[in-house]
Amino acid sequence: MSRKPKKGYFVRGQFVAEGSEMDIQLKAELKGTPDASRTDLKRESDELQELGKELLSLRADLFEAVGLPDKLVDALAEAKRITNFEGKRRQMQYVGKIMRKLEPELVLAARQALEEQHKGSATEKMQLHLAEHWRDRLIADDDALAPWMAEHPTTDTQQLRALIRQARKDAQPAGKEANVQVSQGLAPRKGRAYRELFQLVREHLGDTGADEASDTDEDHGDE
Repeated sequence: MSRKPKKGYFVRGQFVAEGSEMDIQLKAELKGTPDASRTDLKRESDELQELGKELLSLRADLFEAVGLPDKLVDALAEAKRITNFEGKRRQMQYVGKIMRKLEPELVLAARQALEEQHKGSATEKMQLHLAEHWRDRLIADDDALAPWMAEHPTTDTQQLRALIRQARKDAQPAGKEANVQVSQGLAPRKGRAYRELFQLVREHLGDTGADEASDTDEDHGDE
């Protein structure tokens, strides 16, 4: 049987259990100073409303794992649907009102889920940059093939060489097209092999992200 959550409140992001030494101390400090108390409550309310706003961008699997009450889930879903600025502002105020009634454990779980998503996004970005680095290095330098195979011996060498050759060929337009690109200062055209090489490299680097590459320099169409 799960333990009954402690009652309390947050002050500057820290949970204070009712009846605790810190609770007694804070109440003693605030006694006779209602303005200070209202300021703290307003700050805490704003923080929870901002947390609710961040939950709108939380990945679906992480969102479900938090275990938020249906009332809050429905309120957040409605906030996503609203496009009117004033309507959305009012809806987020309602979201904040619901969040102020959440148990501290749920608030903490929501913060942890957002932190996990942030860390995951940073890791994926690093993996993409590493894949871009290896793709460009393999295309630019024949000597890069040996260290790549040393680190990733399961790579299909024949497929890798073919993609490198084709990517180099695609990057060298002939005749009038080459002259136009040079005169207009355009970047070399990137063909299918360029993208497939990126995918191959990313797979061997252990990336489990989305199927589509995120490089903006790859959106030049297939030949």
